[in-house]
Amino acid sequence: KTRSLLSVFEEDAGTLTEYTNQLLQAMQRVYGAQNEMCLATQQLSKQLLAYEKQHFALGKGDEEVISTLHYFSKVVDELNILHSELAKQLADTMVLPIIQFREKDLTEVSTLKDLFGLASNEHDVSMAKYSRLPKRKENEKLKAEVAKEVANARRKQHLSSLQYYCALNALQYRKRVAMMEPMLGYTRGQINFFKKGAEMFSKRMDSFLSSVSDMVQSIQGELDAEAEKMRVSQQDLTAVNESVYTPDSDVTSPVINRNLIQKAGYLNLRNKTGLVTTTWERLYFFTQGGNLMCQPRGAVAGGLIQDLDNCSVMAVDCEDRRYCFQITTPTGKAGITLQAESKKEYEEWICAINNISRQIYLTDNPEAAAIKLNQTALQAVTPITSFGRKHEVHHPSQNVKNTENDKIIPSESAGIQDFTQLIAPGTPIQFDIVLPATEFLDQNRGGRRANPFGESEDSSKDEEEDSLLQQMFIVRFLGSMAVQSDNTSEVIYEAMRQVLAARAIHNIFRMTESHLMVTSKNLRLIDPQTQVTRASFELATVTQFAAHQENRRLVGFVVHLSEPLGEESMSAYIFESNTEGEKICYAISLGKEIIEAQKDPEALAQLMRSVPLTNDGKFMLLNAQLAEDGAVHEGGEESEA
Repeated sequence: KTRSLLSVFEEDAGTLTEYTNQLLQAMQRVYGAQNEMCLATQQLSKQLLAYEKQHFALGKGDEEVISTLHYFSKVVDELNILHSELAKQLADTMVLPIIQFREKDLTEVSTLKDLFGLASNEHDVSMAKYSRLPKRKENEKLKAEVAKEVANARRKQHLSSLQYYCALNALQYRKRVAMMEPMLGYTRGQINFFKKGAEMFSKRMDSFLSSVSDMVQSIQGELDAEAEKMRVSQQDLTAVNESVYTPDSDVTSPVINRNLIQKAGYLNLRNKTGLVTTTWERLYFFTQGGNLMCQPRGAVAGGLIQDLDNCSVMAVDCEDRRYCFQITTPTGKAGITLQAESKKEYEEWICAINNISRQIYLTDNPEAAAIKLNQTALQAVTPITSFGRKHEVHHPSQNVKNTENDKIIPSESAGIQDFTQLIAPGTPIQFDIVLPATEFLDQNRGGRRANPFGESEDSSKDEEEDSLLQQMFIVRFLGSMAVQSDNTSEVIYEAMRQVLAARAIHNIFRMTESHLMVTSKNLRLIDPQTQVTRASFELATVTQFAAHQENRRLVGFVVHLSEPLGEESMSAYIFESNTEGEKICYAISLGKEIIEAQKDPEALAQLMRSVPLTNDGKFMLLNAQLAEDGAVHEGGEESEA
């Protein structure tokens, strides 16, 4: 708004300058004509007197002519005196004021405009230097020097802008005086000229000129009062705290509004200038409905730069710059990369874009919807003592097969451990274990598709044909993390809580869809479009699995692997399923029972008699539910939590 209003004032000042120059030319022409009149009357008087000095061949009656011309010469001389006085009066009261207005007021505005532009450029240079401060190897001394330089540049820009704004405001009063004062002098000079020359003066004109003079004095009084008011306001504005000019002054505890549905401010936009080179441009961004707009300096209005509906936004590390975030399109394509000035702006931009991407602005009460959304995220971050203590019912997910002594051991028997013993504090969470199909194809384009986990497609198909159990589930990967224990299902509940909390904190809401194939040998994650195996886990390494008791679509399992150097690693994988998680747990449990039963032919035969089989001799599970769910659908790759 300030720059838009400033552009209006600058346009007005430019128009006034052009008009003043044209008006001055017209007045100088009048003054030149009056001066020419003086010279002309003076020359006329001399020419009249020079008549008698002429030697005419026929000089009959020249005495009368000469005496008459002498009288006319005196009259012309008296008129010349009046014209000279009028010319002097026009120069002092008409031409001089407009010249002073142009040279003083308009030149002052132009000079202040240049100073303001220089201060703005210095501020941009200092902000660019501040934005390039490294994040990894932060030099406190250098950061303090650059921050001080930014503060000085902002103070200088602030002071020059205040002086420039005051001059523009004062110009609105001075131009009215400058337009009327010259004409006042011109009119008075003409009236005095005619009054002395022919006693032709109008009392009504005297009254009018008096009223104009009173008006000029009144405007001058208003100008003096406004100038004093602006001076006091300028003193108050320049007496602010130094932190106002310092960027990111509240980095330790910024006050962040996470309920924004619109946002505006300056951001650095990353532009690619070549294959490996990039540039950063500081531009003004603002949201309008579901669109992100950008308005360069000098532009009349902003232009669309990104449609935010159904987009995702997340923090990124970019060229060792701080406070960077990236907007991704609904198709998963990386969009624009932006850099905020401070941590507060960085957090608020991410929250605002995330709120807009969910189309909250289309609701009847967008503010209330945003508040409710963020309250839900805060509840996800709040620690919960246990996810699965509501029902004390025996489920397949609560019993794990012990492969060493062939006994079913209830997970409750292991006891509830301290959560710090289950998962180490600060354990990183991985959200991208599953590669998108397009990225996987890019990695293998141009040749025969290869499985990234070292398995061939033919061997996978052979394993499927030999497996007694094949069950497909549609799942979405939420996250995985290292755990310290697999003795109890509580580790899965705690991993669920931490993964969901991390997604809420970091505003990660998009997931990649996969097909989870449960067989009697392994668990495989298959790309729904290319049918390529993304990840595979041997069923014998799955030591713990459970479904959430309240949100029944959440399911997780723990994989226990032996490292080459004799070390052991345990990782928990959390998924969201289209069906109840208990059914996945039941399939995994049945697969582990088949593994154990294959060691004893009689146990395998008894198990096959107790569970229905398909026509090809494989175990048949959940047929009724699969019929209701429409079996496996071939939906889009991306889905929302």
